[in-house]
Amino acid sequence: MDNLAYQEPPRVERIEGRTYLMSPRPKIGHNRVCINIASIFANYLMGKPCVPFADGTDVFLDDENHYIPDAMIVCDRSIIHDDAIYGAPDLVVEVLSPSTTQNDRGPKMRHYAAAGVREYWIVAPIAKSVEVYYNEHGRFELAAVYTLFSERDLARMDEDERRAVQTEIPVSLYDDFCVQIKDIFYDIDFP
Repeated sequence: MDNLAYQEPPRVERIEGRTYLMSPRPKIGHNRVCINIASIFANYLMGKPCVPFADGTDVFLDDENHYIPDAMIVCDRSIIHDDAIYGAPDLVVEVLSPSTTQNDRGPKMRHYAAAGVREYWIVAPIAKSVEVYYNEHGRFELAAVYTLFSERDLARMDEDERRAVQTEIPVSLYDDFCVQIKDIFYDIDFP
């Protein structure tokens, strides 16, 4: 379409005072994981005080750091404004892409922790894994890595290894909130 009025403005993040264009567009598997996580969060949080947000919502941590997480949960409704979140969400999810991995594991992770994000997930669609970090005094500490194993992988494990496989992720914000790993990676495999 040649008419610029109908084109979306580019999505950008500001990391340590530098502006980054968010491109290229994510692959289908990345998008499916984002939708799955946002849906899981929305279904559980309906009627509860915390609010889920999906990809596309800006987070302004400070003047130098403005991010667009793939999913998040905000429990302090006073930081929710009509155009963005101004302050630290309680839980942030970043789904890895080749072009964003370094920032998601580096400066963004540090700034989310320093700002007070309580829980941080790094999701790897290709590996079908979720790293869960908890905030310990302004730094994220790895709590666990959850992986969706194929039937073939499970068949290769001995009984003790299969028993040790964790199939759900407890969300620290609520005592009864657990996310099934298979639901995060549901329907993401396309040729």
